[in-house]
Amino acid sequence: MSIATKMAGFIESSSWIRKMFEEGARLKSIHGKDNVYDFSLGNPSLDPPGEFRRYLKSIVDNETPGVHAYMPNTGYAHVRKAVAELVAREQGLTPGEDDVIMTCGAAGGLNIILKAILNPGDEVITPAPYFVEYGFYADNHGGKLVPVKTKDDFNLDIDAIERAITPKTKAVLINSPNNPTGQVYPEADLVTLGDLLREKSNKYGTVIYMVSDEPYRKITYDGITVPSVLKCFNNSIIATSYSKDLSIPGERIGYVAVCPDAHDKPMLVQAMALANRILGFVNAPALMQRVVGGLQGVHVDVAEYARKRDLLCNGLADAGYRFVRPAGAFYLFPASPVADEVVFVRALQEERILAVPGSGFGAPGYFRLSYCVDDRTIADALPGFERVYKQFT
Repeated sequence: MSIATKMAGFIESSSWIRKMFEEGARLKSIHGKDNVYDFSLGNPSLDPPGEFRRYLKSIVDNETPGVHAYMPNTGYAHVRKAVAELVAREQGLTPGEDDVIMTCGAAGGLNIILKAILNPGDEVITPAPYFVEYGFYADNHGGKLVPVKTKDDFNLDIDAIERAITPKTKAVLINSPNNPTGQVYPEADLVTLGDLLREKSNKYGTVIYMVSDEPYRKITYDGITVPSVLKCFNNSIIATSYSKDLSIPGERIGYVAVCPDAHDKPMLVQAMALANRILGFVNAPALMQRVVGGLQGVHVDVAEYARKRDLLCNGLADAGYRFVRPAGAFYLFPASPVADEVVFVRALQEERILAVPGSGFGAPGYFRLSYCVDDRTIADALPGFERVYKQFT
């Protein structure tokens, strides 16, 4: 075999996702892009705020000597300082610039975290449903992902997490607001989880981290706010990006923030900085660092996503679908009316509707819809959703 056996296995295990996208491309070639209702990708539908374009132009025109030179692997000091000040406002703590590392998006952030903390065979617990890449990220660094079911409303099942913790547990990786469910974990649950991790760390003589993947932090609805993970547990680390709140996913810019009270923090930060370099990221994109450094607190109009959520939720509820109304992000995760959600998703394709089966998120029996699409896509797809639902009920 010309490629690594492990990679061949990964390709095979994710082949159903590839086939779904291939089917989407086929449908678009036959019916035209506007006649296929694509809810499969979490690609922001809103343009970046006007401030982004204006500030980007001013940065590009900067002719200061050395502006394109090497920098520390952790990123520009002035950018990390600006980020630390925003994190302080959001999290209710006072991290310094040395507690922040600029990264190539949240994915780059999660990979340097796991590279820094995992030994071969270490386990990373994550509540299911979970983002499809987490298993690959853990495997990248010799770890093993351990999915744990959530409650019926997709909130944390602390008892289930406790049963899953072993001497090999190194982290609990959470994602709130969650992809694919849109759930926001309440502060009381995070405090309880932090107490549990502290207890188990003492029991096993190790450090079990709470790692929070937060690219959707600023996209919440109905007055809901995302609790401060850093305040809930000292050995906590945040990975996030500007992909969703500034609508710039292709720019691959984000950061990692470490709780100021984390155990052995200087060594942890140093390990992540080294991981940035040896994983090939070296440092986050210089141009985008300078841009986001001047745009702290700026984000897209979240009310637009709230309106799209309501349009989709109301239409599907009228058709009979069951789901938990998302508190954040821009995904809906309805229950399939049949046990095999892949069969149901294929039936949706007959109506030129593209969705993602829940099996890829560790939650068979559900399917994911991304409503970061134009209003016409939602409105025109609703009759097809209703017809397919009636086929199975």
